[in-house]
Amino acid sequence: MSEELIANLQNAFNPFREVQPGESFYVDCKEVRGNDDILRELGRRISRSDETNSCQLYAGHRGGGKSTELLRLKTDLESKGYVVIRFQADEDFDVYDAEYTDILLTCTHNILKGLKEKANPLPLVEWLKSRWQALQDLALTDVTVEELSIESQMGLFGKLTTTLKTTPSTRETIRKQVDLYSIALTDALNEFIDEAKRQVGASKLVVIADNLDRIVPMPRDNGRTNHDDIFIDHSELMKKLGCHVIYTVPISLVYSSRASQLRNAYGDYQILPMIMVRDPEQNHAPYGLGIDKVKEVIRKRIERYAPNLVLEGDIFDSRETLEQLCLMSGGHIREVMHFMQTALNQIDNFPITREATQEAFFQGTETYRETLHQSDWAKLAEIHRARRIVNDDQYRKLLFDRCVLEYRYKDSFGKPQKWHDVHPLLQDTDEFQKALTDLSP
Repeated sequence: MSEELIANLQNAFNPFREVQPGESFYVDCKEVRGNDDILRELGRRISRSDETNSCQLYAGHRGGGKSTELLRLKTDLESKGYVVIRFQADEDFDVYDAEYTDILLTCTHNILKGLKEKANPLPLVEWLKSRWQALQDLALTDVTVEELSIESQMGLFGKLTTTLKTTPSTRETIRKQVDLYSIALTDALNEFIDEAKRQVGASKLVVIADNLDRIVPMPRDNGRTNHDDIFIDHSELMKKLGCHVIYTVPISLVYSSRASQLRNAYGDYQILPMIMVRDPEQNHAPYGLGIDKVKEVIRKRIERYAPNLVLEGDIFDSRETLEQLCLMSGGHIREVMHFMQTALNQIDNFPITREATQEAFFQGTETYRETLHQSDWAKLAEIHRARRIVNDDQYRKLLFDRCVLEYRYKDSFGKPQKWHDVHPLLQDTDEFQKALTDLSP
């Protein structure tokens, strides 16, 4: 089998490639994710609402498939006549240094870009003109705003977000102006949105701000975090946009002591869990349905380039090698992609051997190991023993860093259940095994 095929498959398993709706790579995994369906949980709240605006949150582990599901929701809503603006918000700000003002400016930039053919941008341009004296030192342009064309004036919001992300020394200047006049900016944005809604339909506009879950939690002096500041302290402004809005939110926040405040502000939120590859009702033995789903994820990508090859024998040297890869991923889709790329890089010819997958596991283990402090191993052992996350910031960081994964299912009575466990890559380490031994019986 050729080098060209291996190269094609390495590209097919790109961990950061978005799967588009209708694409052959897509696999419906809801039956091994607790049977939640984004079209039902989020989509119906929009399509059945008698309001022209709503605000919902969508959480889950980074790399678990949220963007793919949101794209599926976008396609479904568009088929029903909605205009949907979906954007990757982290392209406009630094996830390691993010504040509410960054989110507002990012939404403004992308909504303006998405609706520029449907409404007059004058309200937003007027807001920018009123702030120009304070922002002119940023050297976004050599001329005054008035001298620019409307298209160029609109582009200044994009230049602001680019500066916000790439030039830390000027962030506070931008943030100060946005913060001081955030209500005026929101009002101007809503005036722009209202005109667009008159064209597309009063309740037919949806904005999806993706990748906000990538914002790294940063502590504040008062014991709170930037997550609290953005999603809770500024919840009224986050909800103020005059259309239907969906924000992705860090999974660690929905398990924080502020969870009830989050629910009070936004209502019920949906969480996308991992593919369940172990069965909690069978002493956490391998779960066949979940393993088969991960196999299907792998098979779909291979079939595009090698439709006549079978997974067990042609692609992998044995069923055991393939199933071990599925189990070690913890049901995390991006982890599967990383494993496959690394394993493919180890071989000159098929099949993928056990040794090749072991190298992939080793590299993944070392990456997660580097995120941990010595005191974290005891916490991981506690979580593994209880199969539940502890309501504490240090434990939630393990959830945010994907050292702990969440699963959901329905028990034999049809009752929804959830459980957590340590990432399989960490469970075989000496540090974890020692921490387990040190736990009292």
